[in-house]
Amino acid sequence: MLTSNPLNTSGKTVRNEKEPGWPEIGIMGLVYFVLVLGVAQIINWTTEDASVISGISFAALSGLAGLGAFLAAYILRIRSREAFGIRGTSVRWLLAGIGFGIGVLVFTRVFALIMYYIGFTGSTQSSYESAASGGTLAFIAQFLMIAVLTPLGEEFAFRAVLTNALKKYGPWISIIGSALIFATVHGLNEVWLSAFVTGLAAGYLFYRTGSVWPGVIVHATYNGSITILTAVVASSL
Repeated sequence: MLTSNPLNTSGKTVRNEKEPGWPEIGIMGLVYFVLVLGVAQIINWTTEDASVISGISFAALSGLAGLGAFLAAYILRIRSREAFGIRGTSVRWLLAGIGFGIGVLVFTRVFALIMYYIGFTGSTQSSYESAASGGTLAFIAQFLMIAVLTPLGEEFAFRAVLTNALKKYGPWISIIGSALIFATVHGLNEVWLSAFVTGLAAGYLFYRTGSVWPGVIVHATYNGSITILTAVVASSL
């Protein structure tokens, strides 16, 4: 059963009267798209397609755009970290985040294999693959950008703001709605399903715990595992 609001010692539901809402969603979305579209153009102009520098740059952009969008929502009118889910949680839920991340990885890899065997071999993330397999320094830089910075930025934007603000409409709209938006932002391509399932797992954990950190762990586990697998496969060829 999904429950969202913490209970006090008397058993009554406690709600923060200053939770994020549509103003925060609006400013977060605006700032996110301005940063992504603007900086992406600069990266495309100054780097080659599928280059190591391009991959690292786009991975960094994902995280920095999310953090910038979150900051805009944070300073708009609510200055409480707790209102955005920036709060501690138990080790049990953090470990659950690792488990969910591994589950997302297994599910999406099985799906990718099925797609491969039916003839779909396209990839829109060749620059990420180049960075992950571009040598030790490139791998370390890419891992830090994609498995640390990106989960922080995207979870702060899409869970701490979007999923959080949609809680008032119930768990299904909050979790599924925010996951659909999160996936669509990644593009209608082979990445969509991975982003959607990651968003579902992170959104569910946010809804259950009221904390953004389990979702960050889900995201970091999945992204980090994909980066390691890419490097291992490249080194074996």
